[in-house]
Amino acid sequence: MYTDSHCHLNFPELQARLSDIRQDMQAAQVSRALLISTRLETFEDVHSITMAHDNFWCTAGVHPDEDQVQEPTLEDLLRLGQRDKVVGIGETGLDYYRLGERSVADMEWQRTRFRTHIRAARQLGLPLVIHTRSASADTLAILKEEGFSAGSAPATGVFHCFTETAEVARAALDMGFYISFSGILTFKNATDLRDIAAWVPLNRMLIETDSPYLAPAPHRGKTNDPSLVPWVAKKIAEIKGLSDEAVAMHTTDNFLNLFHRIN
Repeated sequence: MYTDSHCHLNFPELQARLSDIRQDMQAAQVSRALLISTRLETFEDVHSITMAHDNFWCTAGVHPDEDQVQEPTLEDLLRLGQRDKVVGIGETGLDYYRLGERSVADMEWQRTRFRTHIRAARQLGLPLVIHTRSASADTLAILKEEGFSAGSAPATGVFHCFTETAEVARAALDMGFYISFSGILTFKNATDLRDIAAWVPLNRMLIETDSPYLAPAPHRGKTNDPSLVPWVAKKIAEIKGLSDEAVAMHTTDNFLNLFHRIN
C-alpha cells in the first residue's frame, strides 16, 4: 500500500472533491496521506480534515514563501505541534526563487522563521518537513548552525519534493534527513534527478504528490491528488530495477519510521 507523504488537501480544488479523491486513493491502493500546513490561518482547516479521517495526519507550520501571513512564534508551533494527529513541523525552509526586487539579505525574515520551526521541532521531538528552492546553501548552513551535522540522530526530517543536486542530497542524508521524490521524477527533462534517485538508498526515500501541483506523467498538466502517487513509485521502481510493490512497502515503512507519532 502506498503513502503520499506530502499533499495539500485543504486547497479548494481538492477539498471540494475530497470524497471522490478518497475513493480514488482506495482504488489506487494509497492507504495514507500527510496533509501539510502552509499558514497558521488555515491550520484549523487542515487539522479538521485530518481529524475526520483515520488515514490522514498533518503537520504544523508556515511555508517559507508565505510573506503576507501571520508570523509563527515558537509558542504557536509548540502549541499546535501537540495537537492530536500532528506528526511533524513544517513545511519550513528557505525559498529565494521569487526574490523580485529583493536581495537575499532582505530574506532574513525567512531565515528567522526557519530557525523558529527548527527549534519547535527539536523541543517537540518531531521531524521537520523541509522546503528549499534556490537556497540550498543557506538551508544547509542554518541546519548546521542549529545543531544538525553529519552523524546526527536518524529520522530528523525530510527534504520534500527534492530537486537539488547530488551534493545537497548527500549532505541531507548525512544529517539524518530522508529524500522525498514527487511527480517531477517522471518529467522528460528530469534526467539529473533520476540519476540522484538511482543512488539514494531505498531505505531513505519517501514519495509524494505535493498535490494539487506536479501531477506525474502520464497525467502531467492535470490537477494532482494522492491517488497518483503510485506513478512516482513506479518510476523509482523502474530506475532501481525493483517491483512497484517493493517501492510501496519500503517508502511506507520509511514514512512510519520518520513520522513516529503515527505508530
